[in-house]
Amino acid sequence: MPRRPPNILLLFTDQQRHDTVGALGNDVIRTPTLDRLAREGTAFTRCYTPSPVCVSARCSLVTGLLPHRTGCTDNGQPNPQDVPSFMERLAALGYRTHGIGKMHFAPDLRRLWGFESREFSEEGIGSPDDRFRQHIDAHGFRHVQDPHGVRSEMYYVPQPSQLPAHLHHTAWVGDRSIEFLKTRDRNRPFFLWSSFIKPHPPFEVPTPWNKLYRAAEMAPPFRPEGFGALLTYWNRFQNRYKYRDRGYDEMLARTMRAHYYACISFIDFHVGRILEALGADADHTLIAFTSDHGELLGDYGSYGKRCMLDAAARIPMLLRWPERFAAGARCATPCSLIDLFPTFLSAAGDGHPRACDEGTDLGSVASGAESDRIAIGQFQKGGQAVYLAASREAKYVYSAPDRREWYFETEGDGRESLDRANNPFYRTRMYALRERLWAQLRKDGCREPLDGDGWRTYPPPEFPDSPDWNLLFQDDPKLQQYIDALGPYAKRVSGR
Repeated sequence: MPRRPPNILLLFTDQQRHDTVGALGNDVIRTPTLDRLAREGTAFTRCYTPSPVCVSARCSLVTGLLPHRTGCTDNGQPNPQDVPSFMERLAALGYRTHGIGKMHFAPDLRRLWGFESREFSEEGIGSPDDRFRQHIDAHGFRHVQDPHGVRSEMYYVPQPSQLPAHLHHTAWVGDRSIEFLKTRDRNRPFFLWSSFIKPHPPFEVPTPWNKLYRAAEMAPPFRPEGFGALLTYWNRFQNRYKYRDRGYDEMLARTMRAHYYACISFIDFHVGRILEALGADADHTLIAFTSDHGELLGDYGSYGKRCMLDAAARIPMLLRWPERFAAGARCATPCSLIDLFPTFLSAAGDGHPRACDEGTDLGSVASGAESDRIAIGQFQKGGQAVYLAASREAKYVYSAPDRREWYFETEGDGRESLDRANNPFYRTRMYALRERLWAQLRKDGCREPLDGDGWRTYPPPEFPDSPDWNLLFQDDPKLQQYIDALGPYAKRVSGR
């Protein structure tokens, strides 16, 4: 009798850092569902994003290719139009493929890319066919202009949701996932991607979840002595345009963390509902929980992503499938989102899972067969790139705009406060890890960042002194109409 392929369920969050699962060492956050996945499956504790921005990371996830091969290295760049996704490969194997929530495919946000069907919903609410927008409008909340939180100047200001808990986007993803599981064709295996927008900022969560944690419970951000020397141009750039370089406010930072944790606990609750809906099919379903990248959350005096420090580049990765992944196991071998491509295809019975990917089946990684591998990450805007290479023991980072490299070793410095790049004792090990990164770039034909036996140098980017330079404006497209309706108070709204 032919082997029956498992269902595949991808539970995906946006901007969730690696240290936000209770069972993996965080004794403040409450994540009973993720704790259960960690008990019943395998946790990959050194998982890195291939790119610490949404669009690029997701492009690498679905293609199984590193950013320098997809050509998508930043949020503003298109996904390749001629590269198959793992959804296409699964569909060819007979899987019913369905996507719910934020995918962030570019330039066409509504691209199917192997999905048989999608319930389209993105952060921007300008599209009339956004299913979530239609949902809240139908329930009497058409007046809410910012259902995912107010952005622009309020981007990093914690805020309660303008929606009740049962109408929040997180609940909507849970509801639609459960409906799919109830109504699916049980004669076909399914691939379901349930994609949550949170905990991406703004950190907004409905009541009473917004009071689940209080600022006084939160530790202050990690700001080791001399932390400024660990930051790149892109850290300074983000702090500027997201209104976070006007001075340190510890209470605001701790309140941010409280709301960030609340967003994750609210997701955890709805992930629990989805898993409950799986019922008896749970043991015949490969369940993956992960995120596209992390969030600095005030650590090192920085916010956002576009950074190769662990807070932004390292993500949770939990896999449950009794056939391949041991219960309660922990794997410290570096891995990446690109590894999900061969993992899913191998589970589905594809005889050639590596045909279009650079990753490795995580079942093999968990068994210890790939213990010497490294994870590679990249973010690039123009020639101003930042690179990462991480092994089990160390991490190498290079920033082109700063013309500088950093080297961290995990033993005794799990929080990355000691840069050893200029310490002669560590130089040989740093060079060896750097050479492995260069070797991958050369193998893939990516010679732009290299110049002979070293990094190519570029003119340093501009960083004006004005605190109002390049500020973030992400307003509702109809904002001017709303302002004009104020009659004598109306004015031209500033911003971009």
